[in-house]
Amino acid sequence: MKFRLPNCERGAHSLRAKLTLANLALLALGIVMATAVSLMGMRHYLLAQVDAELTKSRDSLSSSQLTMRQINVLSSLAGIGDRLVPQQQPGSPKPDTVFAAVDRQGKVLTIAGYAPTDAQRALADAFGDPAKLTKDRTPRDISLRGDSYRATGTRLTDGTYILIAASTGGLHNGMAKALKLDLTFGSLLLVLLATLTMVSVRRRLRPLEDMVETSTAIAEGDLTRRVPSSHHPTQEVEQLRLALNSMLHQVESAYRTRERTAAQLRRFVADASHELRTPLSAIRGYLQLYDKGMLTEPDERRRAWDRMNAEADRMGRLVDELLTLARLDQRPELRFKNVDLSRLVRDAAEDLRVQQPERPVTVGADGSLLVRADESGLRQILGNLVTNVRTHTPAEVPVRLGLEREDGVVRLCVADEGPGLEQDDAARMFDRFFRAGGGAGSGLGLAIVQGVVQAHGGDVAVRTAPGEGLAVTVTLPTRAPVPS
Repeated sequence: MKFRLPNCERGAHSLRAKLTLANLALLALGIVMATAVSLMGMRHYLLAQVDAELTKSRDSLSSSQLTMRQINVLSSLAGIGDRLVPQQQPGSPKPDTVFAAVDRQGKVLTIAGYAPTDAQRALADAFGDPAKLTKDRTPRDISLRGDSYRATGTRLTDGTYILIAASTGGLHNGMAKALKLDLTFGSLLLVLLATLTMVSVRRRLRPLEDMVETSTAIAEGDLTRRVPSSHHPTQEVEQLRLALNSMLHQVESAYRTRERTAAQLRRFVADASHELRTPLSAIRGYLQLYDKGMLTEPDERRRAWDRMNAEADRMGRLVDELLTLARLDQRPELRFKNVDLSRLVRDAAEDLRVQQPERPVTVGADGSLLVRADESGLRQILGNLVTNVRTHTPAEVPVRLGLEREDGVVRLCVADEGPGLEQDDAARMFDRFFRAGGGAGSGLGLAIVQGVVQAHGGDVAVRTAPGEGLAVTVTLPTRAPVPS
């Protein structure tokens, strides 16, 4: 028997690739979120430091109660004018801090004798009305000639406005470097994760590949293949492996049973045809003799008539037995009731004594033993077992019919002291049309016994050996079996 595995659809993708892409997508999302949070935190922290310096400088000027004239004098005496108003040379870097003095009209004033620089003018131009800046207690973002600054301001006692701006270019450069570092490190992590995921998934999915290989082998006809156990099994995959192996065992058993049943059916049909052909051939032969006028004597005609009746009776019994087996195969509904099995055993023994008075018969079935069973089926079991003894053993061979109850079951034993059977014959004695040594009978009696016993939920056992007789033990439950 061979199976065909369906072809995979073109749109199907590798589970290994899907798992790898899913892990990479999750890690990439985590890296992006972590980078965004870290950059936002870094910007907030650095801006807070810049704002703190600006606010400290502004509050110091406000609390000093100085005028612009006093600031100029102090700047000249202390020599800090260069720090307040740094003079830029062409090509020099842009200042980190810009300090500008503005009057009420927004005009930039000189500080310590230094003329206003371009940066100071740009700072004053960034705020049309410096009074608004001084009212805002929180530094604000501004752009001076394309560069980012944080600026604040205060008003001196003489009405002059002092504007202070600190560059945030270093902050943005640091954030850009941190972003590059995070992206580089994240890319390395993605490559490493992709490699580890491919290796791990390949190892974890190895049992699934074994299942595919096993299924392919079974599809090619090898029903004995099973999925091997993995060296590092996971619980779900191991459960799947065990379930699949169990299913494969059931499939193999079902296939073997079907093959065995088919072989038995072919043998049964052949045996039935052979058994029916024999009486039909005999009857046809005698009819041809009669039709050709070859049976001229009355004794010959009487003998032919008796032989045809005997063959017809034999064929009728054979057909009845075949019908009985067919009904048993269809699991007929038996009529269960309380039956005294001891009485049936004694009746069967009495029938055997009448048919063969010279045969010693011993009965071990005293009293009453009730079982829940079909009475006609029990009578058929006893009748066929006794008939088997009567047919296949000499008339002087002793026979014993025993009955006993044990642990909710009843055991019926029919034993003789005849020639017994070889083990090969004993293994086939319940097969249909089997006759040990080509003996008499149809070979269906014991098959019917087995069928009726199984219909009652019991079983049949045989004990025999050459020269040691034959003992058939029927075990029946005392209660009716639960229908399946």
